[in-house]
Amino acid sequence: MKTYFVTGGAGFIGSNFVLHILNTYPDVRIVNVDKLTYAGNLENLASVLDDERHIFIQADICDRTAMAQAIDAYKPDFVVNFAAESHVDRSIVDPGIFCQTNVAGTQTLLDVCRDAWKTSSGYGDHKFLQVSTDEVYGSLPEDDKSVLFREDTPLAPRSPYSASKASADLFVKAYHETYGMPVNITRCSNNYGPFQFPEKLIPLMFHNACNHVKLPVYGDGMNIRDWLYVEDHCRAIDLVLNEAPVGEVYNIGGHNERTNIHIVEQVIQYVHNNIDTTVDASLIEHVTDRLGHDRRYGIDPTKIGRDLGWQPETPFEVGIIKTLDWYRTHQAWIDNVTSGQYQSYYERMYKNREVLS
Repeated sequence: MKTYFVTGGAGFIGSNFVLHILNTYPDVRIVNVDKLTYAGNLENLASVLDDERHIFIQADICDRTAMAQAIDAYKPDFVVNFAAESHVDRSIVDPGIFCQTNVAGTQTLLDVCRDAWKTSSGYGDHKFLQVSTDEVYGSLPEDDKSVLFREDTPLAPRSPYSASKASADLFVKAYHETYGMPVNITRCSNNYGPFQFPEKLIPLMFHNACNHVKLPVYGDGMNIRDWLYVEDHCRAIDLVLNEAPVGEVYNIGGHNERTNIHIVEQVIQYVHNNIDTTVDASLIEHVTDRLGHDRRYGIDPTKIGRDLGWQPETPFEVGIIKTLDWYRTHQAWIDNVTSGQYQSYYERMYKNREVLS
């Protein structure tokens, strides 16, 4: 029985990964560690909370004692680090917490795993996988779609969030080079799918549209992102863990570059057709842009396809409907996560932005 130690496993991508592993492999155990901040939600794991293969620990990855005790108690084969502060807007307001969680937390996990796994004969079959982001590469030109992020693209982060993730990546690589740690790094494009906290574009716009609240679009809305359905991402991480050579970095993208305004229009169309015919584009409100807003991201996933046989299986036109169907049929989940602290956050992020049109 392999044991997976998953940090941030109650968050959006982490919980989808936990469910993927438990649904794919009958003979596994997952130790799920999450601090349960605003974005960590045990409701995401309702279907497996009583599964004896799933062990949940509420803890902070920066707590060295707690991490060491958990690693020692469960002796995992794999550590998969999803735990991170992940929203660029929040990083602009409070960069310090991103340094603490994303950089210091990753380094703490690396230290604990090195100390637990290192023997006179090496690290055995253990592996540490760092889940990173395409944002560490910076921004791409809009006018040349042939230019994509590749694994050898220089790191050029442009926000406190992406700088913290790039720093964490460099620590992971340094532990591999210095201590021989068995590591991989995956860098994904924008994920979407079930359980995504509604500070991110798709669930935010869906929630607002359903409630006839203005849809705040940064600037001209022409910023471009490559969209990756979360289940495709989870399959890729699974492959990297089990089949990739140690030390390798893999980009994971969906071949789905879309402008932000196109995404918003897709959400409006869905709500209009399936929920409320009075919802239309009049809800769109262009507001002052995010500071340092990267113009375009685009991932080249050739390497993971060539080395491991992975390809994204979900076209955006299919994935967006699956995602919005999920939100439509899980209104109680949305109501729970958008109460309390979320309201004050939303007002802080959007209330005082100048309306452009």
